[in-house]
Amino acid sequence: MSPSLTNRLLGYPDDARLLIINADDFGMCHAVNAAVMRALQEGIVRSTTLMTPCPWARHAMRFLAEHPEIPFGVHLTVIADWEDYRWGPIAPRGMVPTLINPQGDFYNFDQMQPFLAQADLTQLEMEFRAQIETVLSAGLRPTHLDWHCLRLQGWDNVYEVMLRLAREYGLALRAVVPSHITRVQSLGLPANDSGFLDSYLVDPTTKAAAYADLLRHLPAGLSEWAVHPGLDTPELLTIEPQGNHVRQTDFDFLISPQAREIVQAEGIILLDYRALRDVWAAVEVERVH
Repeated sequence: MSPSLTNRLLGYPDDARLLIINADDFGMCHAVNAAVMRALQEGIVRSTTLMTPCPWARHAMRFLAEHPEIPFGVHLTVIADWEDYRWGPIAPRGMVPTLINPQGDFYNFDQMQPFLAQADLTQLEMEFRAQIETVLSAGLRPTHLDWHCLRLQGWDNVYEVMLRLAREYGLALRAVVPSHITRVQSLGLPANDSGFLDSYLVDPTTKAAAYADLLRHLPAGLSEWAVHPGLDTPELLTIEPQGNHVRQTDFDFLISPQAREIVQAEGIILLDYRALRDVWAAVEVERVH
């Protein structure tokens, strides 16, 4: 599927430059929540994704309930990032033993590959479903699924679990790995096809210039940026002392006048996952009937 066909599925001309800017990690901690809320309301961020197992998820969910106009997804979470700030499954621990360490928490980021190698896919689906259902039971209606920290190159079986759940719940699904983009598009569904950016891979010391350059050279088709706004409060700097100000520099650019001016000058169309969800849901209805 060419970028122009993706554009057509979404109702845009072939040469339209489409960009989803999604704030990951909503619910992780207060410093992240505060930054995400402001970036959604004051900046160029157009959607966010919620980490339901995290300590500040309830705070994030209350905000989403009070602002139903803000689109959000479920940030499927089975990795915990830091030794001293932990979270674990929504599902009963006794039902998902391959997802947790001996202390009952999710495995750390640096343990991801051995974790994925031994994780039972049935248990993984159970936990993902529990996180989705937590959101739905709160009366919230997500637009899509994505995931926290997982590096899914070579793990098509895990992606298939997510794809099955997205189709079952009438949601869209983030696609990053080329084989996953091809898989989604083979079903006649739109997905990111012109580039995916993880803001943790952008040098914070030159971030504003890098983002400005990326915007000015954004290709036609659908691109996605997974950004991680946060505020360098004592809380965040204690949780993530090695973060090198990635989150604060994301926030600073995303709410800057420069960012808005470049988007407008370049004619970039900022989207959120509602546009994709509507196509995914329509295709799924056609398939069922």
